[in-house]
Amino acid sequence: MRGGEMFPLPQKDSGTPTTSPGSVSTQGLHSNHGDGLEGECSGKPDQKPLKLYGVGDPTAMFSSDSPYLSSRGSIIKWFWDSAEEGYRTYHMDEYDEDENPSGIINLGTSENKLCFDLLSRRLSQSDMLRVEPSLLQYPDWRGHLFLREEVARFLSFYCRSPAPLKPENVVVLNGCASLFSALATVLCEVGEAFLIPAPYYGAITQHVYLYGNVRLVCVYLDSEVTGLETRPFQLTVEKLEMALEGANSEGVKVKGLILINPQNPLGDVYSPGELQEYLKFAKRHELHVMVDEVYMLSVFEESVGYHSVLSLERLPDPQRTHVMWATSKDFGMSGLRFGTLYTENQDVATAVSSLCRYHGLSGLVQYQMAQLLRDRDWINQVYLPENHARLKAAHTYVSEELRALGIPFVSRGAGFFIWVDLRKYLPAATFEEEMLLWRRLLDNKVLLSFGQAFECKEPGWFRLVFSDKTHRLRLGMQRVRRVLEGQSQVAEDAPSC
Repeated sequence: MRGGEMFPLPQKDSGTPTTSPGSVSTQGLHSNHGDGLEGECSGKPDQKPLKLYGVGDPTAMFSSDSPYLSSRGSIIKWFWDSAEEGYRTYHMDEYDEDENPSGIINLGTSENKLCFDLLSRRLSQSDMLRVEPSLLQYPDWRGHLFLREEVARFLSFYCRSPAPLKPENVVVLNGCASLFSALATVLCEVGEAFLIPAPYYGAITQHVYLYGNVRLVCVYLDSEVTGLETRPFQLTVEKLEMALEGANSEGVKVKGLILINPQNPLGDVYSPGELQEYLKFAKRHELHVMVDEVYMLSVFEESVGYHSVLSLERLPDPQRTHVMWATSKDFGMSGLRFGTLYTENQDVATAVSSLCRYHGLSGLVQYQMAQLLRDRDWINQVYLPENHARLKAAHTYVSEELRALGIPFVSRGAGFFIWVDLRKYLPAATFEEEMLLWRRLLDNKVLLSFGQAFECKEPGWFRLVFSDKTHRLRLGMQRVRRVLEGQSQVAEDAPSC
């Protein structure tokens, strides 16, 4: 497989009907694990056709109200109440080797916890500690010029842009969540939508909806390889076209396409040819493209060739192409909150800059970020080689554990996570059973992320984060193994289809 590895997935019957004419037929993927589809009956007469797209309605299940809040405030509160149960439970019972050894191991939140030693030493050096009047005063809302100049040089080098990137095209905000929110607000009218390949990082639903009231149209990807694909969960222009056509038929105005590269949760890395195809599709339909490259320096397999969209010789529609990056993932600083937008469209840059007064960074943090990004020697000779080595070692350990359990998974050698196929552990192929398995894992003090949170259309997929210290990984995988061994008996005892 191009760019990585696919641990064998179960084979399904071919010829499953689709909901749209002209779509390719489904072919089985060769596998040595033919028993992995327990709980599904491919030959059932009333089998539902494959879903090719889905128009999101984030408040379809909305069921709370407050006499103290506006209707909008009630919806915002409902998101908090419903969306992060596992994360809040973890923080109330967080594992600590000494203080709380029976606490929850978090293999669900995508954070890099492997390089705190390197980061703490670098951020504690004397060149990071500077206070001057300009850093304590209101800045240019786009970000201090010295930082935007450094960001432009940094992205020019690491994105391998064919020409130097320009500081005037850079806007600095407090993280990619704010960037998604700001871009959705300035690009879309209320009720309009973005296309997004699914499964995808589910928090984007909130990012684009809470302020902008913008929806997402899911472009559903399949675990089986079909006639025009070379790998599972592959995005094709054909799928984009069908999703766009479907949304239009439902009266939903689509204004853009969101791409995550490397992809979360799949770890997929798009080739330059694929990027060009997606961008040309967007240009044909006059769609904006928001490209999230927050994992671009976390490609740890040497055989995987990563190409930023900014490395392309010529963008099909530069005025509608907007690239975001942050230090949260590549530098393990999710708590520091630094993100940046690069766009050649000055109307978009100015509109987003206006929102930066609500999403800005302190002058002191901006100074630290500029110092970090300009230290090319430390990044290239110390941080990146060690970070990649640690990511690879942690990935190897978890991959071997999954193989020992006979669990199929998708892995591309990028990001902090493995997309794990636990379908055979579900007594029935339903999202209710997926949630029960997730709760069973949480009850046994290990947190994973379940597939429905990523809008995966197939119940039973989970995202497992491996970018953690060895002792926590080992204990977490022991707990996973214990739950799955018990779950195997539950699945075996379930009535057959």
